[in-house]
Amino acid sequence: MAEISAALVKELRERTGAGMMDCKRALAEVKGDLEKAIDYLREKGLAAAAKKAGRITAEGLVESYIHGGGRIGVLVEVNCETDFVAKTDEFRILVRDIAMQVAASRPEYVRREEVPGEVIAREKEILAAQAANEGKPEKIIQKMVEGRIEKFFKEMCLLEQPFIKNPDITVGQLITESIARIGENISVRRFVRYELGEGLQKRQNDFAAEVAAAAKGS
Repeated sequence: MAEISAALVKELRERTGAGMMDCKRALAEVKGDLEKAIDYLREKGLAAAAKKAGRITAEGLVESYIHGGGRIGVLVEVNCETDFVAKTDEFRILVRDIAMQVAASRPEYVRREEVPGEVIAREKEILAAQAANEGKPEKIIQKMVEGRIEKFFKEMCLLEQPFIKNPDITVGQLITESIARIGENISVRRFVRYELGEGLQKRQNDFAAEVAAAAKGS
């Protein structure tokens, strides 16, 4: 078996956040190949995280994030299994990163299962009309719609968005990797995002329309 140096173990720990013994075992398993060890730990971690997915998460944090001198504000609730984990720096950093993600990327839902059926149906109608206007044949419009609705989910659903600090992974993958390291199930329960003046013009326009309608009826 190849000699595994302390420096290599340290580098693997820094790149993955895995424990020292796990890093040693991974490097030994792949004969000291750092990149293969990273893949090995990720595969093991994903498998372990999947087993924890059904466990109850009743602890956690509600985090606030204010951006742009008070122009954007976010509240997010992220749950874990124990109060002990909720107080750790790693969990707090994760929750903070998720709040920043919501501020930057404007998701509307946590996961695709939360998107109402009528919203999906309306989006598909719009996408189908766009494809038809592009002159696409009827037989391929449906395939185009399915592809574009996947893009819609990736834009609108927090867990499917590319993580702002590392676009090579999604927010969902970020959480899964955190589950593997921390050893507890973690879930995003809900969030709300406020942006200064958002929707204000629409409300003003609606009010103006109501006034105009009332004036015509008088």
